[in-house]
Amino acid sequence: MGDVKCAFIVQRPQYKGETSRLAMTHALAYQTVEILLEDGETVTPTLCFVGEGVLGLSKGQKAMEMYGITSSESHIKNCLLVDLDVFVCKEDLEKFGIPESTLPDAEDMGAEKQIRVVPFAEIQKAMEEAKHVLFF
Repeated sequence: MGDVKCAFIVQRPQYKGETSRLAMTHALAYQTVEILLEDGETVTPTLCFVGEGVLGLSKGQKAMEMYGITSSESHIKNCLLVDLDVFVCKEDLEKFGIPESTLPDAEDMGAEKQIRVVPFAEIQKAMEEAKHVLFF
């Protein structure tokens, strides 16, 4: 019984592959896992973007219009809508010159949760506390 913590670490951009989208989808899927758990057990996922993984985080993606697929932005919005913790590495945003103001949010969907820009030390702590760490 208890809380099973999972950390989903996105370290590659979504360009040339599906890895970042898979991380978001798996993190979102924790809600369906809960129906299989015993009473009192929970799963707490944390979605973290580090390294080149931060490159796919921007508002205003037009993936549906241009390619007929959902964007990383829409996946992140869904994560925030279900109150999933989403961390973005502050040092990597600075390294790539990405301003925090360009990160997506889900306020338009009524979400109260927001992306948290945190130092890598906080992401490291989430990985250390997690029972399962998955790299994408």
